Amino acid sequence: MKPNTLIIGNHNLTWGQRTYLMGIINITPDSFSGDGLAAGDDVVSRAIEQAGRFLAEGADILDIGGESTRPGAQVVTEAEEIRRVEPVIRAIASRFPDALLSIDTYKAAVAETALAAGAQIINDVWGLRADSQMAALAARCGAPIILMHNRSKPNDAQVEARLGGRYTGVEYDDLMADVQRELMESVSLARAAGIADEKIILDPGIGFGKTVQQNLELLNRLDEIRELGFPVLLGTSRKSFIGYTLDLPADQRAAGTAATVAIGIAHGADIIRVHDVAQMAQVAHMTDAILGR
Repeated sequence: MKPNTLIIGNHNLTWGQRTYLMGIINITPDSFSGDGLAAGDDVVSRAIEQAGRFLAEGADILDIGGESTRPGAQVVTEAEEIRRVEPVIRAIASRFPDALLSIDTYKAAVAETALAAGAQIINDVWGLRADSQMAALAARCGAPIILMHNRSKPNDAQVEARLGGRYTGVEYDDLMADVQRELMESVSLARAAGIADEKIILDPGIGFGKTVQQNLELLNRLDEIRELGFPVLLGTSRKSFIGYTLDLPADQRAAGTAATVAIGIAHGADIIRVHDVAQMAQVAHMTDAILGR
């Protein structure tokens, strides 16, 4: 049986006790959700303000990223990504020394800089597959790592101006079996590098190389990911599968996101990664109460 508690400094995350909230802080000019902070001046001060608001609203973790992962987004160099996130992480860690920070990156050099600046968790959207140095870095630093399933290919993405990008024509032999197997391949990479099981969190990768219908099925069968024996992070917030289901742009998807959060928690999500912390904190609290937590 896997350990039921992840200890990070003074933080104890006990899985199954309640749902934990991760607030998204995008230091990007091209975030799909329209909330990126890198498009204007005073990025650091605005990030500090957003961090303080999220913490007050109930966020347990702040996830800071410097590269958009939306379909069709431009790749950002290591140097540019570091330039965006390092001062923000350093400032937030200084202003809120008790805050739990994660770095949303698949590049080991960016993660190393972020950990040195005050981040404690690595959130790798490519599940250790994009940078061969990432697993060794996480093991060396003792950092917990979120391993996400990802089959994103630019040629599979279609972008519609109002609803954003979505993946079409993505084929799986067996959706759940394939996602489970590929997540466990990422787990094997982590274990081979010396990362302990209790430091591993899995993310099924909603929206990453999956069609709208595949995303809906994956969400409804999330308990099959939880059965792998690791805590599960769920990131559905404002994503295009909600937009295409409801025919709504990103800034009108809070209610749809709330439905995905409630269903996700009921099917085993331990952490929810969201833009709208205050609203989703209420959804999580209510869902936990219904589940008897």
